[in-house]
Amino acid sequence: MLRMTSSIVLLALAACAAASGQGAAPDPAGRPPAYEPPPILQLDASLIRAYEAPEARQGVAVDARYFYAVVNTVIGKYDKETGERIARWAGPRGGLISHLNACFAERDALWCANSNFPETPMASSVEVFNSADLSHRFSHSLGIMDEGSLTFIERYGRGWLAGFAHYDTDGGLTYKDAAFAGIVFFDSDWRRTGGYALPKSVLENMAPQAASGGAIGPDGLLYVFGHSKPEMYVLAKPAMGPALIHVATISIDARGQAFDWDESQDRVLFAIDRPTGTVRAFEMPEVPVSHSPEARLFD
Repeated sequence: MLRMTSSIVLLALAACAAASGQGAAPDPAGRPPAYEPPPILQLDASLIRAYEAPEARQGVAVDARYFYAVVNTVIGKYDKETGERIARWAGPRGGLISHLNACFAERDALWCANSNFPETPMASSVEVFNSADLSHRFSHSLGIMDEGSLTFIERYGRGWLAGFAHYDTDGGLTYKDAAFAGIVFFDSDWRRTGGYALPKSVLENMAPQAASGGAIGPDGLLYVFGHSKPEMYVLAKPAMGPALIHVATISIDARGQAFDWDESQDRVLFAIDRPTGTVRAFEMPEVPVSHSPEARLFD
């Protein structure tokens, strides 16, 4: 009788497990089920306007009234309404600044990531310009860093979020390929406090280069751009672990690198199209994260 009762109890437990969605019988070795990453949403950006800007070969920054097109040693300031260039800064070729990449506008200043790309060892600095006349204000050198070549910076809390690149091609190291690119957190004194690896799905799409532009969106997600593909990758912080979660890929009619959010408008982003030398404004789609329960926002 005892044996029959035990068998009935076991059958009842198995039925409850199946009813609760636990699926097939447990692994005999007691191993947990394999991890299934969340689906990557496929979305589209809508073009609003395009501007001619010969400096639009590396990136663009934007504020309420102007945008700033960037290429290596040159910055052009343009009126958003008319498209007219009203100021320009140009450093000498082969001078102290060689590879301005991503910039962002903040009140009366333009903060820019600079590196010695394609030289090695990789060395980087943060360069700050007056946004009114583009005169150079000050510089903070990060020097040679194992993280790689600085490609973009973003204020984060009381410190900084920064993107670093490695390359399989020119400017790369023989012992570190593009997969070593990552995101690093710094405090206000540029001391490293943490960081994340980029997900494999993003690294594979950006190879042989790395994330050339990045910024936290108004939704608290991190948007990154590769080197030339017309698509943007949306990343979330993970609930645990060292790698970001790829939640969406946005098709965008821009083949450029650095970009910036226009904070004066709702979900409007400025990017560049490198082959045509144009700055382009886009309306960006909403990106839900409900399909990814382990995703967290950059708050």
